[in-house]
Amino acid sequence: MKTCLITGATGQDGSYLIELLLSKGYQVHGIIRRASTFNTERIEHLFSNENLQLHYGDLTDSSNLNRLLKKIQPEEIYNLAAQSHVKISFEVPEYTAETNSLGTLRLLDAIRDTGIDTKFYQASTSEMFGDYKNVPMKETDFMHPKSPYAVSKLYAYWITINYRESYGMQTYNGILFNHESPRRGERFVTRKITKGIAKIKNGTEDKIHLGNIDAMRDWGYAPEYVEAMWMMMQKSKPDDFVIATGEVHSVREFAEESFRYAGYDEYEHLIEIDKKHFRPLDTNYLCGDASKAKRVFGWEPKTKFNRLVEIMMEYDLNE
Repeated sequence: MKTCLITGATGQDGSYLIELLLSKGYQVHGIIRRASTFNTERIEHLFSNENLQLHYGDLTDSSNLNRLLKKIQPEEIYNLAAQSHVKISFEVPEYTAETNSLGTLRLLDAIRDTGIDTKFYQASTSEMFGDYKNVPMKETDFMHPKSPYAVSKLYAYWITINYRESYGMQTYNGILFNHESPRRGERFVTRKITKGIAKIKNGTEDKIHLGNIDAMRDWGYAPEYVEAMWMMMQKSKPDDFVIATGEVHSVREFAEESFRYAGYDEYEHLIEIDKKHFRPLDTNYLCGDASKAKRVFGWEPKTKFNRLVEIMMEYDLNE
């Protein structure tokens, strides 16, 4: 039985990854942050599984990370914890860097200090590319991040590579493009759309409030993306991989498809553009090339854009 440690265990990706690894017979340890309210709703259905153990911790606490690594001795570590909201990163840039950049460094240094034999996965992001002119974007392309979030993730990306090259550590970067699901947080635009339409449908809201609806994104299905995380970690040679669909749609298209699924032929009056949702600087177009992942470990996306919208709308309409 393999043992793994997952930071950010209560998030969208963390919950799907826990399910996947438990199904593969892993002993799974998850780090969660202490809060005054319960924040474990995405994984509560797994609490009865004896192979899941949760620990309080935070990427801002080096001593806690060292203690956990010495105690658990995980063979695989998945670092999914982050301040992951791009717009909010402009409002809390220092906290974003403290968690995303230095948090990753603390975890890597804890691995080095404890000397445990482990593989390390870093959750990198397509936002690191910014508005790179050559698309689709691949692992070797230039990166020009356009938000504190993206900048913080770029540091984490490169420090992960640096520890691989400096100390021979088995570190992997998954450069994941946008990936969504019914477990997506409600402050993220896709879930804001599907949840908002469900509220309009049941009469509790009259509009959805959006920002830049012309932004173009490469959207995939989160459970497939966490499977890619695991697949790349099974390779003996550590490397960096783009995970994406190669298909691009605008926020406007996502909203249109969602309204159509909910039975609305006329929906323009149900969308209100609100300047407060615009970012000071935005990335307008992101499209990924996952051909390396397909070539090296056989991963490719299965869920198409329309089906992704259906999955999310069906969940929120029936919730």
